[in-house]
Formats: sequence, C-alpha cells, structure tokens
Amino acid sequence: MNSRITGLLFTAALTGVLLTAAACAVPQASTEPNATPLSAPATTVEPSPSAAATTAATLTPAVSETAAAPAPETRQSAPMQTFTFPDGHISFTHPAGWTVTVKPGPVNNAEEQKISFEATISDESGAELARVYSGKYGDGAAGPAKRTVLDHSPVSGITDKSGETAQFGFAYDEDLAGGLHYFMDVREAHEFLAHDGSSGSNQIALPDRIMNAYVVLTDSPSTLAFTSPAAAKAWMESGRYAQLKTMLLSLKYA
Repeated sequence: MNSRITGLLFTAALTGVLLTAAACAVPQASTEPNATPLSAPATTVEPSPSAAATTAATLTPAVSETAAAPAPETRQSAPMQTFTFPDGHISFTHPAGWTVTVKPGPVNNAEEQKISFEATISDESGAELARVYSGKYGDGAAGPAKRTVLDHSPVSGITDKSGETAQFGFAYDEDLAGGLHYFMDVREAHEFLAHDGSSGSNQIALPDRIMNAYVVLTDSPSTLAFTSPAAAKAWMESGRYAQLKTMLLSLKYA
C-alpha cells in the first residue's frame, strides 16, 4: 500500500472517531412517556427580614385593635309612681322624681270638704307643672274663641256623666282681640273634636263629682306661655311634653 492511500484511510478513521464523540456529547430527548424535560436546577433565594414582614402583612387579614362595639342597650322607661286621691276615686301616674302635694279644695259647704282635694304636681326642682282637682265645687267663665287643636287623644280612664270618654288636648284659642291663649288639659270630647266657637271649660262632670286636670303653662293671663304657635309646636317634641301628656292620659276614675 502506497503512502497516499494510507493517508486517506487514516483521515477517514479519524473523522469517524470525532463524529462518534460529538454524538455522545449532545443529550438526546427522552422517548419515555411523561418524562420530565431536562432543565437547570432551581435556585432558592431567602427573602430579607423586611421583605418577609411585608409579605406576612399582605397575606394576613387585618385585625382591628378596637373590639367590636356591643349592641346598644334597650332604653328603659323612666320609673313611674301612682298617686291616688285620699277618697280613692281618682288616680294618675307620674315620673318617680316628681312630687304631688295635696290640699283641701274649694267647696260650697263643710260637707263637701270631705271629698274636695286639689293636687299640685311639681318636678325634681320644685317647679309647679300641673294641677288636678276632685270635688263638688266648680266655677268659671267662657267666651267666644277660635280654637286650633295641636294634639288630642282619648283618656280611656275618664268617662263623664253622659257616658262620653274625655279627651286630652293641647290647643290655643284666639279671642276677639287676636290674643292667643294656650292650654293643655283634659276636657269633654266635643271641646277638641267639634269645637263650637266657645272657650269652654276643662271641668268634667263625673257621676258624683267634678274633676279638672291641666298643665300650668303660665303664671298669669298677661304672661304668654309661648311666643308663637310655631314655638308651641316645637315644644311638643320635647321630653317634658311627652311626660305631661302621659300623666294626663293615665287619669282614672273608679
């Protein structure tokens, strides 16, 4: 064999060795089913303390530092007391802090004094609020008036001599001169339901006596109880008005 052929055979053999080595160096895709592809190993990075705190704050639901407010308590009614006249016929309820002072009422004769009483109701400060009279004596005068009724309700415990249920009312009368007279009392029903153009009276004829019950709104005829009808309507929203109305509605005759 000459040198040229020997050189060609040596070159071919060397090329085959190089191709075989290259084929072994390249990874081959797996033909196994569900095989996991080759990949670079995952690198784990530890978060810094501040980053960990931020992540925890983001993932943890916020908790209020203030405890949930308790459900509001049910408002309790003010304690009430019942007053009964010495002869046991007329009674009413009033706030426990109020006082009732009783004195002999007006009479026509000594015999009537046994059942004639006048009760004065005062608040915690001693201010006079209302009066209730029970007895035989009655007087008063009436005149023409234009009435405006602001509020009224039946007083179920008081029935007059004719069998009609009395009415509580808050109203004002305008006299012929244009003056306004405010009153809050208990009257026969027609005084508030079917006014006849007269100022009328708060005397109620019961089966065996006369009763009147009213709120003291002014100390004298020259002193106005309210500066205007609007002021009177505004007073109706007050707690004191509600207390006085409740007291008059509680009147009972037995």
